[in-house]
Amino acid sequence: MKFRGRIIDVACLSHFTRVITTISRLAKACVLRLTPDNLFFVLSGKVANGGVSMWCELSQANFFDEYQMEGVSSEANEICLEVAPENLSRALKTVQNAKSVKLKLTKKHCPCLTVAAELPTLSRVSRVVTHDVPVDVIPRKLWHEFKEPSMPDFDVSIYLPPLKTMKNVVDRMKNLSNFLVMEANLSGEMNLKIDTDLVSVSTHFKELGNPAWGDDASQDGGVSPSRDAESMSQVRVDIRKLQQFLMGQQVNPSKAMCNIVHQRILHLILLHEDVSLQYFIPAVA
Repeated sequence: MKFRGRIIDVACLSHFTRVITTISRLAKACVLRLTPDNLFFVLSGKVANGGVSMWCELSQANFFDEYQMEGVSSEANEICLEVAPENLSRALKTVQNAKSVKLKLTKKHCPCLTVAAELPTLSRVSRVVTHDVPVDVIPRKLWHEFKEPSMPDFDVSIYLPPLKTMKNVVDRMKNLSNFLVMEANLSGEMNLKIDTDLVSVSTHFKELGNPAWGDDASQDGGVSPSRDAESMSQVRVDIRKLQQFLMGQQVNPSKAMCNIVHQRILHLILLHEDVSLQYFIPAVA
């Protein structure tokens, strides 16, 4: 197994760091899956994670000037590593003014993802700063746990309001309740609601728009055409998990949307040119 990548462009390094920082705020540990064309950051929806799962996909060509990898074998040309994204984020943040940054899979006292940055210097002597981020190599027999999640058979798909606005609403609601109900319909309307013995609060959004899913989406094209456009589908979730998603977001997506599987799953999607991030929050009774 070999992996080596090099980032020279400052904007690419900054963007890559923002993506890793976003992931670090969503997961203490996750799996980094390396393929010849893509990098994937995966959190599988186990009970230990509170049932939350994540799938973030990056095209390596949009970030790396040089990228070389050799997987476990020719027919299984992948590498799967368990990594603490916070450690990787911290290493990248310290080298933002570097002339170039190399990421390399190395073997030190344990397997490491080594971040080596060539820093600007006034003399002819080059300055290189190195950070070793420990990783665990995932055996091939467990790879099936880290495949792309299938699109759930959703009842409603809707574009989200500005994430900063949504975060402000959720922050205020968190002071009043541990749980939040999100509901939406096919007329571009979405409500965020909390309901306790002491207080009921609801925030309404209109004219958000509904994505048009193609034939490869769930339910033969997303939502059944016979569904009443005004009918609300809802999901009740742990408000801290939704807040965590909104607080961690640094990708500045061009599109933000969510799919609701009625009373089962909230599926959040952020899209930005070369990055896609999916986040699944299970419903609570």
